[in-house]
Amino acid sequence: MSLRLVVTITAAPGKGGELAELYKSRCREVMKEPGCEQFEVFQSVLDPDKLTLLERWTDQAALDAHAKLNQTRPPLPPGLRVGAGEREDYEYNRTR
Repeated sequence: MSLRLVVTITAAPGKGGELAELYKSRCREVMKEPGCEQFEVFQSVLDPDKLTLLERWTDQAALDAHAKLNQTRPPLPPGLRVGAGEREDYEYNRTR
């Protein structure tokens, strides 16, 4: 069963556009990983410093492999984010 992650990210004031651009390139990289079904970033129209990252993975093993690979990626430049973000995990069960 697929896993859905919804990650809310808050950019530093006025840095939402810059952070979204960095995440776009990260999204292209991650989409090439085995088991990645979706990895997209969305920037709020009402609050441009609020981003949402939608992820979908085929299974827990694919998500675990992604987490391991993330540890080898260079960190985002400092000063672009506020806090660690918030993550919600769901089992992906399409209802329609």
